[in-house]
Amino acid sequence: MITFVEMQTPKYSVIVPVYNRPHEVQELLQSLTQQSYKNFEVLLVEDGSTQTSREVYEQYASALSITYFFKPNSGPGPSRNFGFERARGEYFVVFDSDCVIPETYFEAVEKFMQTETIDAWGGPDKGRTDFTPLQQAMAYTMASVFTTGGIRGGSKKGFQPRSFNMGISRNVFEQTKGFVFDRFAEDIELSVRMRKQGFKVVLIPGAFVYHKRRTSFHEFFKQVSNFGKGRVLVGQAHPGEIKPTHWFPACFLLALCSIPLVAFLFPMLGALLTIGYLSYFLLIGFHAFTTVKSLQVAVLSVPSAFIQLTGYGIGFLKQMFAR
Repeated sequence: MITFVEMQTPKYSVIVPVYNRPHEVQELLQSLTQQSYKNFEVLLVEDGSTQTSREVYEQYASALSITYFFKPNSGPGPSRNFGFERARGEYFVVFDSDCVIPETYFEAVEKFMQTETIDAWGGPDKGRTDFTPLQQAMAYTMASVFTTGGIRGGSKKGFQPRSFNMGISRNVFEQTKGFVFDRFAEDIELSVRMRKQGFKVVLIPGAFVYHKRRTSFHEFFKQVSNFGKGRVLVGQAHPGEIKPTHWFPACFLLALCSIPLVAFLFPMLGALLTIGYLSYFLLIGFHAFTTVKSLQVAVLSVPSAFIQLTGYGIGFLKQMFAR
């Protein structure tokens, strides 16, 4: 059995900011102990939590090359930069605390780097059968081409790594200075700057993570609403970065809200709009069932998609009006 050894110069430094989520951190660290590739360190950055992960850190101190830091609350962006500044690796890897990492993650990155020289990468996120049905439904809709998954940079063309699964070289950090936004699309903003500065950023399909996301629709709504807000903030910082596709959730929301008025003024058009929305959600449910093979998850994917689109649209429009 290969064991973790305290490396003088680990190739990868895993930076995990955490805020009041010790249970999530335990699952993440457990998955990191099972990696087939071992030359990495972990920096656990506690961002002013009241429910700290220190006991979890102590539990894994002998199983991983891991360092624990506690700092005042500042948000995930500055907390990741805090970790970057103290990391020893050649590459910095960022995971969210609610991720579980497949044992072949670093193996997939290493294999990719044997054929290409890259500056930064990201990978997909997936659900897992031992996640709750609600978490599986949210994982499906967040990655689906029928929802905002289609505009989240899931294709190789124009790929934008997200902070739940992002790797950058030390040189990229030194040149970009890392994250600029405290929160809300801080990962997209960094991805935009990396592209503008000419760095080679790629999607590595095999370097995926299992992403649990939120545990309730209420928390999910707040999360996707912040995504919509963040996209507008990125557009403010980088004119031209709000594309027509980013307006889709807002248009979806506005058209949905207009159905009663349209049905009153133009009954036939109102009926067509209603049928269109019902067909759309039936399509999502059917596709979820064929993808996940679970009727319960398929049923939950319908309200999950509704919340995802309306939440994103509300956050997007509110920030637009705030401008």
